Amino acid sequence: MNPLIAKETKVLIVDDQVLAKGYMKYSLEELGFSDITYVDKVHLALNKIRHQRYDLIVCSYNLKHEQDGYYFYDEINRNGELPLSTAFVFISADTTADLVQSIVELQPDDFLAKPFTVKELDRRLSRILGRKRALQSVYWCIEKKHYPKALSEVELFLSEPKNSEFFPLALKIKGEVLQLCGHYTQARVFYKAILNVQTFTWAQLGLVKTYLHLNEDEAAEKLVLRLAFKPESQLAAYDLLMSLQIKQGDFDTALECVLMASEISPRNIRRHKTVVDLSRITHDYHTQFEAAKKVVKFAKNSIHDMPEHYLNVARAGIDYAMTADEEQTNALIKQANEYIRQFRQAFPKADMQDQVNVINARLMYLSDEKDNAKALLEQLGNDNWESESIEALLDKAKAFHEIGIHERSQEILSEIMRRCEENEQGNEIFLHYVEQEQKEKRQIKQSSKELNNAAVQHFQQGDVDNALHTFTDAFTLMPKTPSIALNLLQVITIKRLHTDDAYQKTIQRCVKTVENGPLNDEQENRYVKIRELLDDIA
Repeated sequence: MNPLIAKETKVLIVDDQVLAKGYMKYSLEELGFSDITYVDKVHLALNKIRHQRYDLIVCSYNLKHEQDGYYFYDEINRNGELPLSTAFVFISADTTADLVQSIVELQPDDFLAKPFTVKELDRRLSRILGRKRALQSVYWCIEKKHYPKALSEVELFLSEPKNSEFFPLALKIKGEVLQLCGHYTQARVFYKAILNVQTFTWAQLGLVKTYLHLNEDEAAEKLVLRLAFKPESQLAAYDLLMSLQIKQGDFDTALECVLMASEISPRNIRRHKTVVDLSRITHDYHTQFEAAKKVVKFAKNSIHDMPEHYLNVARAGIDYAMTADEEQTNALIKQANEYIRQFRQAFPKADMQDQVNVINARLMYLSDEKDNAKALLEQLGNDNWESESIEALLDKAKAFHEIGIHERSQEILSEIMRRCEENEQGNEIFLHYVEQEQKEKRQIKQSSKELNNAAVQHFQQGDVDNALHTFTDAFTLMPKTPSIALNLLQVITIKRLHTDDAYQKTIQRCVKTVENGPLNDEQENRYVKIRELLDDIA
């Protein structure tokens, strides 16, 4: 270790194990480090880095008293609180596949497996700190968002043979800075030139991003699909493929991509939230409910743990119950109440009674207590929108729509849109979802629960025209529900509309839902007859 570098390096150690801290202190002091700060909790580490700058952060991946270092690193990295010139090193005795995958995804500067020797620590830190120091001027320009200056600095760096040791990293940075400057055509040429020499994964991923910006979607898809089969690029490839599918409006495929990524790296809370948003767009209520539960599971006791996560599970459970049969509905009501209980236990001082009241009103509606639900909602104040979260307002809009106060529901949805657009809250997926909710609730006045009951009643009474209209509305809101799809198919065939070109897309979607979902014996028999008729026509 260069004594001057060690002396000038300000170090933060985040570890809650006394012996580990003692060994790290001994090792660092042996290497000449003296400016060392120790903390044993994530919130203390956050406080430290928000008040002073460190050159090196060494963090235990597994912090027992709070959630592990994974979330700490993810938090400061995503919030821009980890300067590019600061080295971040994970340490852990755990080397399981889950941890290795997390490291691949997070891409810290290094990962040190315990136990390690002073010699090994010396070798690793010398390399990392040397690299940070060599590229310091480039990092500084990027941190200050002086991207053209950063591009000039990195090109100057690459022109000096003495820096050859760091050329691969500098080339990677150059590609990223070209994109930050908006020079996507130049970036495409640059990445292709790199790949002609060596097939770096980072260059392939960078090329996909430039293709997306240049609207060369076919080229982007072709390359990213190849990257999805490589372990080192799998997660990044799925994320890019998701972005491509969202751009093209194929939200079902985008959901499949993010679900696959979530299976590989289950700790990533942000992806589970994306699953929730995409599930809502695609009306996949079961997946939405499961993803909301995973947000609670992985955020619990961490810096990401918050009361609204628990309430969101209850809300997602209610959305799901609106499309379910009686037995399933009762089970979902119990689960919603359980998450409210967990919320009260975890956050006894949280003042969110109005939000709980809205959830309770929706639960009353599910239990056929519409009048009681309406009375509870009418007790809510109407002048505190600014203090309410977007999720709370969204739930309130759903509640008013369900009890039949449609104008109030639309006013709240308009407020959500206004807030998202003016304050830049929410994201592209969420905005699309809110727009979809506005449109559907404006056109379809009945709730999912009412639609199904009304459609069946029309059909049983021989009113096939109204049954067709109502089942069509029901399928719009419940496209993943096999029983709704089957009923709509049956009405279409009875009306002899299966030969009408205008209904072919609807028929295809219904068939897909029916064949991908569980059916009872009676439904199976009905579907066999309908399918025979459709096959004959085909």
